[in-house]
Amino acid sequence: MAKSILLKNGKLYSGCINTKASIKNVLIENGKIKTISAQPINIPESTRIIDARGKWIVPGFIDSHTHYDAEIVASPGLKESARHGVSTIILGSCSVSAIYNDAEVTSDLFTRVEALPREVVLPLLKEKKTWGSAKEWVDIIKQLPIGVNIASFIGHSDIRAKAMGIERSVKEGEAASEEEQALMNQYLNEALDAGFIGLSTMDSPWDKMDGDKYWSHKTPSFYGTWKERKPLIKILRKRGAILQGAPNIVTRINALKYMAASLGIFRKPLKTTMIALIDLIGDRYILPLVTVSTALINRALNADFRMQSPPAPFTVYYDGVDSVMFEEFPSGEAIRHLSKDLDAQKELIKDDRFREQFKKEFRKKYAPRVWHRDLSLAIILDCPDENLIGKNFMQIAEELQLHPVDAFLDLIVKYDKKIRWRTTLGNDREKQLSQIYNSSDNLISFSDAGAHLRNMAFYDFPLQMIKRVQKSIDNNAPIMDMEKCIWRLTKEQADWFGLDCGYIAEGKIADINVIDPAFFHNISDEVFEMPIEEFNNYPRLVNRCENVVSYVLVGGEIIFENQEFVAGYGKAQKYGRFLKAGLN
Repeated sequence: MAKSILLKNGKLYSGCINTKASIKNVLIENGKIKTISAQPINIPESTRIIDARGKWIVPGFIDSHTHYDAEIVASPGLKESARHGVSTIILGSCSVSAIYNDAEVTSDLFTRVEALPREVVLPLLKEKKTWGSAKEWVDIIKQLPIGVNIASFIGHSDIRAKAMGIERSVKEGEAASEEEQALMNQYLNEALDAGFIGLSTMDSPWDKMDGDKYWSHKTPSFYGTWKERKPLIKILRKRGAILQGAPNIVTRINALKYMAASLGIFRKPLKTTMIALIDLIGDRYILPLVTVSTALINRALNADFRMQSPPAPFTVYYDGVDSVMFEEFPSGEAIRHLSKDLDAQKELIKDDRFREQFKKEFRKKYAPRVWHRDLSLAIILDCPDENLIGKNFMQIAEELQLHPVDAFLDLIVKYDKKIRWRTTLGNDREKQLSQIYNSSDNLISFSDAGAHLRNMAFYDFPLQMIKRVQKSIDNNAPIMDMEKCIWRLTKEQADWFGLDCGYIAEGKIADINVIDPAFFHNISDEVFEMPIEEFNNYPRLVNRCENVVSYVLVGGEIIFENQEFVAGYGKAQKYGRFLKAGLN
């Protein structure tokens, strides 16, 4: 590897919002940025020169919401994020981290919630999981040939299951004893001591356990009361750490508790982030309501509260009823519960009384929802009956002269997971998407990378936002200037999460992308299916933006060029760092 690299004549976006982009030369030596200059730079003879003329030099992007916790052990390069210029990722989201519990409990916490193959994850963890504490996990991460920088939350479900035992932690009405509460406090403090950035929690009833022992129980965090969380939040506030949460997605009422936790009236504000700010097709009032609420608590009540958002249309893909969206209503939950017994599931779906109940709940007009339940927006992508491909379920119902729900359920009974379909849940309106981009109470970072492998792909989310902002600039109707766009994807998040990354300056470690605006037209909403070699070739939805990212550098070394990773990437050499909280 070259000890010196010169990025020559590129348009530099430093990641600093008040610094205008301009043509610069950037000299990197021994992993750090030595010189930034508009003038020619004297370079060592062995320096590798990269001509960035006509291209942009930008900081490595940050993805603050991922679920690579198991994959990183098998595939430390995390290629699907790295190829799109994401050089820093945060693990341990949604209350599930892979730290304190044994392989089986850890797998069962993750695999149904995050739509990961248990038949792959459980054997992997049984083979690889040698750690049982936050410090031991950090030591493992530091030994792995990681390709990008890693930071992490500790999961509430993780520490609750360890402190109480998994059986009691997923039992309705079972409160932690005084000794168990002390253990949770201890585990949180240990994680913060090891450099974790905070605690992630989860209140969504969608998130359920996998495995044979506690199948369909909600994850432990759901059962943890706010009284139980109070000592944990006190620790976070005292230590300047972060609370990440997801409210009850169905009722949403307890979102107010997350907002209240952040308030800084007569006390120190608590950095709190919550998923997700989306312009939902099924609930057009949620975007303005949340936008106004977050602005109010941050301005008037001295909170430090941020939503998180994906900056692109939120499109999901499903095989049959293999969808968490059905967890929104009881009859949908009943179908999902029987997904391990397909014969029983089919018999349930055929039952006329069940169907009537399903229809009643499905079309309930004023129930809070994430899924719009508009079957005219559900397009069939694959099916043994090729005549159905490209049609939506409403069209098929009209052709068969059936109720749309009957048509849908009949096809599920007939084809099960062999019928694949997609729908867009939100962020489908450009005006409202622009509003999300500009909200200062919102972090542009929610990809769920490493999870929902067959359901969605937002690995390229920074490029999606850059393309849309540049298009608005080209049309003389700018959403924002490009300097602000790059800042939102890099330094803004690094500063808020307290991480040593996210901008380009002399003396900083060189996590840098060279991107080519001439190929922005290759950034699309289309997804592709690629196998994960380290997951027994399990298929994953991915993004591809050919020639947009010319080079990715992590730790001052090139990891990706000419649309290929460097030889041995993710196998031997270590490029990324474990980022401890509070070091920027």
